Amino acid sequence: MEAKQNIIYGILYTELDEEVGPNPFVWLGDISPSDRIHISVKTITVLSGERGLIPESLVILPFPSLNLKGLIKYVRWNDEERRGGIGQGAITLLFKESNDVIFYKYLNHFDSPFKEMAEKIAHMQKSKAPRENFMDVLNNLSLNINQILNEFKNNEIAEENAKAFPDQKIKEANLINYKFKIIICGDPSVGKSSLILRFTDNAFRRHYIPTLGVHVSDKIFKIEESYIQLVIWDIAGQQKFQTMRQQFYLGSDGLFLIFDLSKPSSLESVSNWNFDIQNQLKDRPALTGYIIGNKKDIGQSIESTSEKASDLARYLNLGYIETSAKTGENVEYAFYTIAKSLYDSLQ
Repeated sequence: MEAKQNIIYGILYTELDEEVGPNPFVWLGDISPSDRIHISVKTITVLSGERGLIPESLVILPFPSLNLKGLIKYVRWNDEERRGGIGQGAITLLFKESNDVIFYKYLNHFDSPFKEMAEKIAHMQKSKAPRENFMDVLNNLSLNINQILNEFKNNEIAEENAKAFPDQKIKEANLINYKFKIIICGDPSVGKSSLILRFTDNAFRRHYIPTLGVHVSDKIFKIEESYIQLVIWDIAGQQKFQTMRQQFYLGSDGLFLIFDLSKPSSLESVSNWNFDIQNQLKDRPALTGYIIGNKKDIGQSIESTSEKASDLARYLNLGYIETSAKTGENVEYAFYTIAKSLYDSLQ
């Protein structure tokens, strides 16, 4: 059922039963009974919070205790035998949290297969089809989504190679002149992963190191006549990874300290991140770095926050750049600037 890259963890169809409540009716994958109940209850509970309003579009829900997220399509059908004359259910495609950027990037492309499956399930519910028919629907959905994911993956790899080395069909290690490791730090939800995805445009070539809570991705581009590879380490902001960060920092050449321009409180953590890095790397020269004020597109008044961030950058001997991962403003510029600074320091 799973693709070679094991992106799909499982698929679950939950029916809202009038007597037992959220009922995990049929599923694919190794999902334990307790996990099936947990996922079903949380998925259906969303509807009660929205006063029974069925979302038309796909929804992504987190299941933090399982280290999973779910891509959910709600199902509704007319049923005169039920209270209110309506039946409800949900298709939940489960994937690991470390792969969530793939589904966020390509979310709109999954609408059609999920809509088709939801219509089939609604028809089977009304006709009281046997359970085997529901299994067939989930299998077909799994095959369709895996095919889409494989196409996206192949396209990303082909595009990356073409952009990095227009005269080479295969990316060869000996073509790279310089490799720089950049660490990306900041509190949760400041937009680190979105910023990196906007720069690399590559959701699949991200490697997750669960013991460190780190995503590693890269991009190759040209500065003057040299090929530069930026290896970008995106550290988790969660407290549970704090004691492991020294392994994350080692070998770094540059750093971005990210905060959210729309949340001034996130700027307060920048100094703590910088202190943590410098303390772990106190036996080596200070890293080339920038404070990045992300989410510039929010549109709220950010002048005061920008001024404070700029002052802090000067105090910490860092540069300061404001970006928007949503619109792409200054994203390429930020990564190119740090790469050019590191490149120039070696000339």
